Amino acid sequence: MSESDEQEESQITSEPEEQEEPKPTRKPAMQGENMKELIEYIAKSIVDEPDEVKVDEETDEEGLLTLKLQVADEDKGRVIGKQGRIAEAMRALLRVKAAKAQARVRLEII
Repeated sequence: MSESDEQEESQITSEPEEQEEPKPTRKPAMQGENMKELIEYIAKSIVDEPDEVKVDEETDEEGLLTLKLQVADEDKGRVIGKQGRIAEAMRALLRVKAAKAQARVRLEII
């Protein structure tokens, strides 16, 4: 066999490239769970009493997801932050996740 025959044979026997499978789309309820988990994780990371952190979610008839964050009274200042910066940062993260899920979300700290 000559060199050119070997090259042709190696080109013929090469395996086809693998193509990526399309990612499955997530249901809106799952996106709400991810947002809820994100807020819980952030809040538990910054408060003194992480066992007191509770996040409830409600969806109204217009499809607006409302996350209600409840923390111990002593920790409300930590969650809100100076001039509301931490609360605004959490809301910004929620807006990004909601935009990816094509949903609307609101965070209430109670």
